Amino acid sequence: MSVKKTSKGKIIGILVILLVIGSFASKRSEGDESNTIGSSVNNLVGSEPTVEDSAQELPETDDVDIENDEYKEYNGVQYKIIEVDGGDLSGERQPNAAVDIGFGDRVYWAFTNDYGQLVYVTADTIILQDDSTELVNSDGRYYEDEAKVPGTEQEDLDEGHVIADSLGGVSNAYNITPQNSTLNRHGDQAYMEKVIRDAGSCVSFVATITYPDTTTQIPSHYHYEYVLNGESIVDDFDNVNPDEVNAGLSQETSEPSETDGNAALQESVFAEQTEETPVATEENDLSSIDTNGNGKVTIAEAEAAGYSMPIYSDHWLYKYMDDRDGDGMVGE
Repeated sequence: MSVKKTSKGKIIGILVILLVIGSFASKRSEGDESNTIGSSVNNLVGSEPTVEDSAQELPETDDVDIENDEYKEYNGVQYKIIEVDGGDLSGERQPNAAVDIGFGDRVYWAFTNDYGQLVYVTADTIILQDDSTELVNSDGRYYEDEAKVPGTEQEDLDEGHVIADSLGGVSNAYNITPQNSTLNRHGDQAYMEKVIRDAGSCVSFVATITYPDTTTQIPSHYHYEYVLNGESIVDDFDNVNPDEVNAGLSQETSEPSETDGNAALQESVFAEQTEETPVATEENDLSSIDTNGNGKVTIAEAEAAGYSMPIYSDHWLYKYMDDRDGDGMVGE
């Protein structure tokens, strides 16, 4: 019996030793696997660049070109591009800004100077309003009102579009200036817009707007250049009431100065005593109408001399005037 107990005890001892050895081997295997995973994670983490490494890889700011969608250059000056809703009624403008003032897909650019004054408006191609596809009100307007630029509160000044609704312009402050109401509705501004509408379009449109000082938003002068049916057109006019200018010109014409009184009297006597040819009469009449002596007669000069508009192609003045749309009449 004692022999059997001894053999059984040895067997139990061997089993315990085997269990210990197995447990140790298992723990070591798990440790190796953990080390392998840890090493892999470290390798992965180590492969990512650090903040310092990323900073070193970035190019210098001076070497990065200014994006076209941030700035627009015109006449050698960089203007910050900003977005302004076409119907924004605010009269405030940002300085040195470029704003797209074309309605819909049109691209018309407006530029301001250091003082927030609207100084340039450009368009590669003027695209007329299309009321069959565009939403306009009964007055042909895209918006019910225009931006309240300082100065438009004056009774004699309109919220005048640089590019009219009919030519595809919006109504925010970057397309509106305080403009004399008569000039805007019936004067050179209105006439220019009509000429472009009648022609169906124009290209290379540039408006240059000047001011008497840096503190006002009321322009003193407008200068327009555009190409109409292949002909380069230049329009210049002051921001004044043309009717008052015409009245002044008429008064100057009807009241000769004392220095030329004798010459006028002699011319009157000579006209009574001689029969002049039509050519001589035209030349004499032209000299009294063409106040600046450039051989051309403007609508203002003709009206100041007492001629009513329009002037038709069979009128003797027609050949001295500018029929831009070629329809046989001027000042319609």
